[in-house]
Amino acid sequence: MSLEWLVAWSWSLDGLRDCIATGIQSVRDCDTTAVITVACLLVLFVWYCYHVGREQPRPYVSVNSLMQAADANGLQNGYVYCQSPECVRCTHNEGLNQKLYHNLQEYAKRYSWSGMGRIHKGIREQGRYLNSRPSIQKPEVFFLPDLPTTPYFSRDAQKHDVEVLERNFQTILCEFETLYKAFSNCSLPQGWKMNSTPSGEWFTFYLVNQGVCVPRNCRKCPRTYRLLGSLRTCIGNNVFGNACISVLSPGTVITEHYGPTNIRIRCHLGLKTPNGCELVVGGEPQCWAEGRCLLFDDSFLHAAFHEGSAEDGPRVVFMVDLWHPNVAAAERQALDFIFAPGR
Repeated sequence: MSLEWLVAWSWSLDGLRDCIATGIQSVRDCDTTAVITVACLLVLFVWYCYHVGREQPRPYVSVNSLMQAADANGLQNGYVYCQSPECVRCTHNEGLNQKLYHNLQEYAKRYSWSGMGRIHKGIREQGRYLNSRPSIQKPEVFFLPDLPTTPYFSRDAQKHDVEVLERNFQTILCEFETLYKAFSNCSLPQGWKMNSTPSGEWFTFYLVNQGVCVPRNCRKCPRTYRLLGSLRTCIGNNVFGNACISVLSPGTVITEHYGPTNIRIRCHLGLKTPNGCELVVGGEPQCWAEGRCLLFDDSFLHAAFHEGSAEDGPRVVFMVDLWHPNVAAAERQALDFIFAPGR
C-alpha cells in the first residue's frame, strides 16, 4: 500500500512540475506589450473599485427607497415634521441663499455646470426675486426665473400623467372610500392630518410629504401608491413633492396663501365634488369635476372654499405635484439634489 502511494505521489509531483514549466514557457513566449497592457488594466480596475467604494452615495433617492428610510425613521400620522434646523424647505433667513448656492456648487462639481444658468441666476438673485414679485405670485422658498407664469395650466401641459390619473379615477376613489369609513366623531383615524382653517375642517392623508413617503399610509392605498410610479413628471425626490388625499368638509374655508415654489404644477383629481366648492388661483375661480384633473400653479395666491350644505358631503381630491413643463431635465436633476429631503 505504501509503495503504491509513493508511486502515485511521485507521478503527481511530475505532473505538477510539467504544468508549472509549461506555464512559465507560455509567459516567456507571450508578447511583452500584451502583458504590460493586461497589468495596467488590472491596476486601473483595482483603482476604480477603490474609488467607487469610498465615494459618498447620492443624497437623493427613489420613492421606493424613501419609503424604507421613512419607515425606519418612524414617521407617523401621514405628516413629516422637519427635525433639522438646516432644512432648506423650512428655513427662512439670510443664510438660505448661501446654503442653496453651496448645494448647487457641490452638484456642479460632481456632475456638470451645463444647463445650470437659470438655477444659478435664480439662487444668486433669490432675495430680489422674492421681494420684488407682484403680490399675485410670490413663492415662499424658491423662485426659478424665466418660467412662463399662469394661474392655471391646460390638461396638455402634462398630458400623459393627466390621462393616467383620470383612467384610474375609480381605483383611487375606492381606496379613499375604504379609508373614509374609519372616520368617527370622536377621533382622527391614524394617518390623517387635520390642518388649520378659520372655519370647517380640512383633512389630508399623505402618501408622499415633502419628498418623503409615508409607509403606513402607502400600505393602506397600495394601488394608488403604485400609480405614482407610472407618472412621468411626479416630483418624488425633493421637498417640493407631495401626493395626498385632501378632504374639505362643508363650511370649510382655506384662506389665501402661497406655495413654496414655481417649479411645480399642482394637480387635483376630483374624487367627490359637490356643488358650492371653488378654487381661486390668482383671482381666477375654477370648480373641480369628478374624474377630471385641474392643474394650477400654487405659487400664485390661492384659496379654496366648500360652501355647500352638510347633506352635500365633503369635497375630496387626490393631489399630486408635477414638474412645471418648462423645467428642463438637467434642471430637474439639479433641483432634486439641491432640495433633497433633509439636505
